[in-house]
Amino acid sequence: MIASGVIPQSENLSLHLSVSADNEGERLDAFLASHIEGWSRARLQRLIEEADVLVNGRAVKSSYKLRLSDEIEVELTPPPSTSFAPEDIPLDVVYEDDELIVVNKPAGIVVHPAAGVTSGTLANALAFHFQQLSTSAGMVRPGIVHRLDKGTSGLMVVAKTESAHEDLADQFRDREVFKSYVALVHGQVEKRTGLIDQPIARDRGNRTRMAVVRGGRPAISIYRVRKRFARFTLLNVELKTGRTHQIRVHLAWLKHPVVGDEAYGSGRDKTVPDHKLRSEIAKLGRQFLHAEQLGFRHPRTKEDLRFTSPLPSELQAVLDGIK
Repeated sequence: MIASGVIPQSENLSLHLSVSADNEGERLDAFLASHIEGWSRARLQRLIEEADVLVNGRAVKSSYKLRLSDEIEVELTPPPSTSFAPEDIPLDVVYEDDELIVVNKPAGIVVHPAAGVTSGTLANALAFHFQQLSTSAGMVRPGIVHRLDKGTSGLMVVAKTESAHEDLADQFRDREVFKSYVALVHGQVEKRTGLIDQPIARDRGNRTRMAVVRGGRPAISIYRVRKRFARFTLLNVELKTGRTHQIRVHLAWLKHPVVGDEAYGSGRDKTVPDHKLRSEIAKLGRQFLHAEQLGFRHPRTKEDLRFTSPLPSELQAVLDGIK
């Protein structure tokens, strides 16, 4: 159970709750709101959506009806800062019209403010460069419809209007958006094409990481070999879902972790025998993962749009080093 008193929102805290007969049949979000003092129901619902709440080891919806003796694990992650200001950060704008913007995000920049990151994000840059952005995702996420990891570069679509945001969000939710990435992985991937259908949730041993977890949220990735090298394989990876760290987790599960991925790479970067290439990978400071193609239906005109972003120079340098 939980100690009495308000639980602070300034640091991560893990809780474990058991459902008694008094709470049987109650909605999960309502149960958490009544048991975790100082945390709003809306904030707890977001934690449920992001799989920071597991019931009997499984990710569920906020509307889940509790059963007697259900075991609930809660990872209380701090909310993003409410302080937000536009910042003059350069943007690579690929396309713009009255409804939306497509940008090419560089590696090393966070998409929006979150715990521990209050400035220098893509959202701060967007707020500076554009007068009109949707507010559907909240004050500190102007126009943000979807995300890329900090260490991943590539294409993102940003909404200017509320109607565009709603339409694009529906397309992402209904798996109608085409998202294709380039990934360089360790080892020789044997099958030329493959489908990875493995659920993803928080790693129970390390809550800052994700993992393939039975009962986690459904996650589907499709890969195709683009080029093989002696010790590496260059892949195209299409996402059918959009789970946190999905490609990195799936490829690590396949025993072919992404080059440059310190979190999921299991130290494979340090095993590269070529000293010069090993040094080049170490200098990257990011994973070899790039959102190369993005396709969606225009919210207003209903035209099918498709964009392509060239491989960043630092990633191309690694490929040149392998050759």
